Amino acid sequence: MLAIRRLHGTAGFFASHREQARSHRRLRPGVDRARTEEIDMCVVCGCAGDGSQVTMEGHGHAHPPSPYSPAARRVKSGAPAIRRAEVAQAEASHVAVDPASGDLHFGAGAAKVSVPGMSQARAIRLETDILGENDRVAAQNRAQFAAHGVTALNFVSSPGSGKTTLLCATIEALKTRAPGLPVAVIEGDQQTSFDADRIRATGAPALQVNTGKGCHLDAPMVAEAFARLHRHDHGEERSLLFIENVGNLVCPAMWDLGEAAKVAILSVTEGEDKPLKYPDMFAASALMLVNKIDLLPYLNFDVERCIAFARRVNPAIEVIRVSATTGEGMADWLTWIESRLKADAVAGLRAGIDDIVRSIAS
Repeated sequence: MLAIRRLHGTAGFFASHREQARSHRRLRPGVDRARTEEIDMCVVCGCAGDGSQVTMEGHGHAHPPSPYSPAARRVKSGAPAIRRAEVAQAEASHVAVDPASGDLHFGAGAAKVSVPGMSQARAIRLETDILGENDRVAAQNRAQFAAHGVTALNFVSSPGSGKTTLLCATIEALKTRAPGLPVAVIEGDQQTSFDADRIRATGAPALQVNTGKGCHLDAPMVAEAFARLHRHDHGEERSLLFIENVGNLVCPAMWDLGEAAKVAILSVTEGEDKPLKYPDMFAASALMLVNKIDLLPYLNFDVERCIAFARRVNPAIEVIRVSATTGEGMADWLTWIESRLKADAVAGLRAGIDDIVRSIAS
């Protein structure tokens, strides 16, 4: 009866947030419902269904504290003092404190994320379960792209970096430089079809994927969008698929969509320190496009310093400076795209030869 009374007493408190948690679960593939109900957590944005806050470096938001959260229940009045001490020690073990400034880093543990009431080991297991299922679908996407001769590029950046404007300019430029190349776009945003409408105005097919409360695209979303968008009537031609991810420099870094490469767009209006503030994104990207360089005369932006920061995180990252407005750097960008198309074509040819050899050997 106590449990029933507690449920009734907190029903109003949890009602709206449970709906948020359910929407997160619909967006996350491969999570067992019982485990998800138990923790009600999105490993990406960090909202916990128990009302507590999950903190990730560079991203997080608070919800009203709940007296019935797992952490609160463990340390409520009457719990053994030794247990309370153990919980406090476990929850603090992944927090690094700068001895000089006192600054706190909650991503210092093995999981690289702080979840109230959850051990680092359990957070790692949860992330492994979710991302493992996503990676399985991403591998299927990659195989589909290869089978259809598609080179897929995942555009990632913060909001307002100029992704869509650059994509429109790229599509227009490709009409002249590679008029026979089929180009399509999957557009990711939380709401609206504004960006897909802009792409469609260029004549290229585009499909909008709205993620609702989700802060990134995942592999199953891309799989469904590709199935609806892809043309199956272009024979053996290579084709190009741009995936414009949700504007976010944190979450999309860890989600493989099956792409050939991630392309990070960094606008000169954002500041040159972004690669060090959001290192996972630039570590995962093959190319950084320094965008809106036509605005450099009006800004205090050190391009060389920005590039040095990016290569401190990812020594292999390539860098191209571009302006969709003036066209500067666009030729280099198109050359890079062509090199990826050729590399994928060669890889596909080798894979086909390998398949033939295996079939003969068997």
